[in-house]
Amino acid sequence: MLTFIIRRLLQALLVMAVMSGLVFVGLYVVGDPVSMMASPEATELDREEIRRNFGLDRPLLEQYAVFMSHALRLDFGRSFLTGQPAMGLILERMPATLELACVAMLMALLVGVPLGIWAGLKPTAWSTRGIMTGSVLGFSLPNFWVGLMLIMVFAVYLGWLPASGRGQVAQLGPLSLSILTLDGWSRILLPALTIAMAKCALIIRVTRAATREALPMDYIKFAQAKGLRWGRILRVHLLKNILIPIVTVFGLEFGQVVAFAVVTETIFAWPGMGKLLLDSIITLDRPVVVAYLILIVFFLVMVNLLVDILYSVLDPRVRLQEAKA
Repeated sequence: MLTFIIRRLLQALLVMAVMSGLVFVGLYVVGDPVSMMASPEATELDREEIRRNFGLDRPLLEQYAVFMSHALRLDFGRSFLTGQPAMGLILERMPATLELACVAMLMALLVGVPLGIWAGLKPTAWSTRGIMTGSVLGFSLPNFWVGLMLIMVFAVYLGWLPASGRGQVAQLGPLSLSILTLDGWSRILLPALTIAMAKCALIIRVTRAATREALPMDYIKFAQAKGLRWGRILRVHLLKNILIPIVTVFGLEFGQVVAFAVVTETIFAWPGMGKLLLDSIITLDRPVVVAYLILIVFFLVMVNLLVDILYSVLDPRVRLQEAKA
């Protein structure tokens, strides 16, 4: 197991190195950030001074070498617009995005797994047809449309929930969390529900497929022959054996929500990393964009590593295959 983890960490370093080069070159050839930082009345001398201050007048390879030397110290430079450390700006927004992702995926898991198991146990029931139709709608409807409809219904027409912002937060150690306050919960429900609808649809379909595949297995038939109650069969025999595909989907989708919650955060004015990324792309704030992408690559690799470790915990056969390898 230790060898496997070390090998994956080395692969992660290689992926991050390649990703940093691609991102750096891609951002270098797109636009001129000086046009965003300089005022319309600035002269060419003023623009040259800005380029010199930020090192934009150096050759591309030299800029990349300087970037990598600082990146090894987790220093991705300062924002072109605010002058603050780029990584500091991202870490300041990270708790909001992680909080939104955790709430959304927890909602999807708590609803999707029971409905998926029910649909797998009762494939011909009318309720199953309704569940599967709902999952198709969850896949088909775009996030921005779902978010706008939720705002119109619950914020505009009914007036039950606020439409934007994060609301009141409370400190939990170094973290500022909105789920610790009632006002924070009222504001996180709509964006979390927007994300959870699509993720719940995927979990339902994966859970249903895994349940249908597990039901004909001998261990289920043997448990039924022993006269065990269905509740125990579901908890001990069925659920334990369908967890691997559920864990896989949950891990991958959680990483995607953290990395690509830009649309939802923008619609609900949620002050997370996605909204910061969008603003930085619009203003060509290269240090913030590069720092964000490097951090997200590292986060996704760590999520995949955690999923692989959970495989070995849930299924001893995975540990046996690793030992043979």
